[in-house]
Amino acid sequence: MRRYKDLFMDFDDTLYDTHGNAVIALRETFEYFHLERYFPDPQVFYDAYWQANIDLWTRYSRGEITRDYLIVERFRRPLSASPKNAQTSNFKLQSPSFCLQVSDVFLDYCSTKPAVVDGAHELMDYLRSRGYRMHMTSNGFHEVQYKKLTASGLTDYFDTIILSEDAGVNKPSPQFFEYAIQQSGADRATTLMIGDNYQTDILGALDFGLDAIFFNRFPEHPMPQTSNIKHQTFSCTEVTSLRDIMGIL
Repeated sequence: MRRYKDLFMDFDDTLYDTHGNAVIALRETFEYFHLERYFPDPQVFYDAYWQANIDLWTRYSRGEITRDYLIVERFRRPLSASPKNAQTSNFKLQSPSFCLQVSDVFLDYCSTKPAVVDGAHELMDYLRSRGYRMHMTSNGFHEVQYKKLTASGLTDYFDTIILSEDAGVNKPSPQFFEYAIQQSGADRATTLMIGDNYQTDILGALDFGLDAIFFNRFPEHPMPQTSNIKHQTFSCTEVTSLRDIMGIL
């Protein structure tokens, strides 16, 4: 690999254990609202949430839906899966106001969780000692991401915080990466993208003309292959552990 000076680093599920923390927060939210009244089996609610969440974040990254729609819909769908919902006359589980209330509580729980991906602090200490400038690049919501940064103790590692809400577009849009270059003062030729989402982080970076490291947390799902000719100029390395990155950079 060439010598890099600037690292664009995804945050959620690359450094911050978003999924693990959300699993705990989702259970706490279920208990807070006593949803056992409507879901005798909590797993029905959990499964419906994750299915909705993955679909909605994918659509959000493509610019197909708004933030406000995502926030309400990702709880409207699982709440509508309640086997007792049809019998509920005085408690409208699917109302936008209630879904928004559930979302607010859930995000409050999520944003205070400190867990990071295994090796995150070790990697960041190493990269800082090597003199890299590091820039957080995320599609996450502004107020939530800053709370997560504080809770996880990762704030001080970053020279720049670059969020899609500030950029006005989401990864993988080239406009997002152009905004990141402008905000960070990085040179495209010596900048590397590190992330866990192949579509938004990796293909977005390759399309923009950056090399990338794909952090595949779940190696049973191999890195997708692309035959797009314009990607052949740029390199993409796959790792299955954050510590593997220290052997590359």
